[in-house]
Amino acid sequence: ILVTAGGKNVAPAILEDRVRAHLLLDQCLVVGDGQPFIAALVTLDREAVATWASQHGKSGRIEDLVDDPDLRTEIEAAIDDANKAVSKAESIRKFTVLADEWSEERGQLTPSLKLKRNVVMRENKDDVAALYQ
Repeated sequence: ILVTAGGKNVAPAILEDRVRAHLLLDQCLVVGDGQPFIAALVTLDREAVATWASQHGKSGRIEDLVDDPDLRTEIEAAIDDANKAVSKAESIRKFTVLADEWSEERGQLTPSLKLKRNVVMRENKDDVAALYQ
């Protein structure tokens, strides 16, 4: 459970599961413990994004596509859909798309593919801090 600066308790799993259900997204980490609002780090499903890119006349590496306005619009729609399951105070207000994949081999996921929140938070602390600037 995350507790925002305003004292709102937020269960991240509801949001994370709904965001991960989107075709283009692989992983999601909801953040906001002690912060004024809820935010998220998301990673892309490389195969799905490659298919999406070719269907939309886009080219380039996934690292180049993370800032593509059309792709961001798709991700915003996924975030908006996830937010429908929670109150306004619990909703994701900002997000960052990461080019990296989180994996068991790199230590971010458990053998059952659950997110190791502490590891991902530590490795992406600058990205999280930027969400609240």
